[in-house]
Amino acid sequence: MGQDFGGIIGRDRRDSVPWWPAEPEPPAGSPNVVLLVLDDVGYAQLGCYGSDIDTPVLDSLAARGIRLANFHTTSLCSPTRACLLTGRNHHRSGMGRVAELATGYPGYWGKPPRENGYLSEILRAAGHATYAVGK
Repeated sequence: MGQDFGGIIGRDRRDSVPWWPAEPEPPAGSPNVVLLVLDDVGYAQLGCYGSDIDTPVLDSLAARGIRLANFHTTSLCSPTRACLLTGRNHHRSGMGRVAELATGYPGYWGKPPRENGYLSEILRAAGHATYAVGK
């Protein structure tokens, strides 16, 4: 974590004092961040974008949050997830196709390079707890 150990390591456990570095805290008033990815859903299916389809829960979330409307998806799940997790185009994140079909060529490695960074890492560094669920 980049901090020096603040405890004591003695000859045995009785002479030792454990220590944990302080966890970062998000600044006061920081928003909660919830990202939803829905499969096969477009503007025509959500009430918050003018649809006749009743989507009250999603409409409520949209009314109280930020709607991101410039996200590029692919027809494949792995590249789309890589875009969301890294904030980069699927070819720039090494995921030009699904991971199982990686070719070993630039843009098609089947996993994002470590130097890309991930949204969860950025949020954690700012003190947010992160959790992901899905396929």
